[in-house]
Amino acid sequence: MKFSYEIKHICKQSGARVGVFHTPHGDIETPVFMPVGTQATVKGLRPEDLKELGAQIVLSNTYHLFLRPGEDTIKKAGGLHKFMNWDWPILTDSGGFQVFSLSGLRKITDEGVTFSSHLNGERHFITPERCIQIENDLGADIIMAFDECTPFGASYEESERAADRTKLWLERCFKAHNNDEQMLFPIIQGNIYPDLRLRCIEDCKPYAKCGIAIGGLSVGEPKEKMYEILSLMEPHLPKDMPRYLMGVGSPDCLVEGFSRGVDMMDCVLPTRIARNGTAFTRAGKIVIKNAKYKEDFSPIEEGCQCYACKNYTRAYIRHLIISGEMLGAELLSIHNLYHLVHLTEEIRKAIYEDRLLDFKEEYLKGYKI
Repeated sequence: MKFSYEIKHICKQSGARVGVFHTPHGDIETPVFMPVGTQATVKGLRPEDLKELGAQIVLSNTYHLFLRPGEDTIKKAGGLHKFMNWDWPILTDSGGFQVFSLSGLRKITDEGVTFSSHLNGERHFITPERCIQIENDLGADIIMAFDECTPFGASYEESERAADRTKLWLERCFKAHNNDEQMLFPIIQGNIYPDLRLRCIEDCKPYAKCGIAIGGLSVGEPKEKMYEILSLMEPHLPKDMPRYLMGVGSPDCLVEGFSRGVDMMDCVLPTRIARNGTAFTRAGKIVIKNAKYKEDFSPIEEGCQCYACKNYTRAYIRHLIISGEMLGAELLSIHNLYHLVHLTEEIRKAIYEDRLLDFKEEYLKGYKI
């Protein structure tokens, strides 16, 4: 089999797992944090930078790559791996979240979604079959089914309609997908409604061959509600495959999510806040561009072994950010991604040592949200 999941250890304290996800482009140790390269690049970083900081897999976005440069161009280049010079695993989401976040610019039916490009207003129509064809052409190792994501605050009726449509589209995605070099993940929806979430898990199970995703969280609900939903779902999720929590990635959420049986997480947050002059530390976020760091000649975080911390000071990085120099955002992005990747390594170690809940308590005690 080109894809398989091997569980190495289950934490006696929490039930969290350490595993290895075998893919055509290499093995992924889980739990894993995955940097997001929306447009076939993690902003400001080379593939070599990502490998150096410990990334195992990167994400790209089907919606954005469909619009620019187009899946045909990427297919002619030999697929995403060659196009972006990344020879390790890649995951593409379906673009569903981006389409549905367009609100007034799109129309949803059971057949598919009509939407206007955010680039030039051009109208497009995407069906589940078309989505899978685009993802097949992009050539990522792991691809997502087309789904309908509802925002926090959506009514039960709206969330139920979206969950039913997600099931309908999943069936069509599964029929359209015929590339054994790619693993299709179904996506569990259901908003914050427990019975819908549990129903969606059962809807997805027949189509989950080596991975299942949890969507529609971190879309405006309080973090405590997200954790409640994850705890509710965990006993019902397939145990022999990786579980991917989509679009979630602050340090506290990693600790909370992985302790609840999640295996894979991703987020644009670490590079987005880097461009705004903000860094992750074990004590919480710090805003490097603030005036108090003007003459602070210490590293971003004492003891951090990332390239930025070993070579540059807060004062210098602040100067770069204030001056609009690209290097400032690049250095903070390296640090933030390194922070999350190595926090995940600590979590794997705590799982192996059957002390993840102790680690979680100690970590969150010192982390200022």
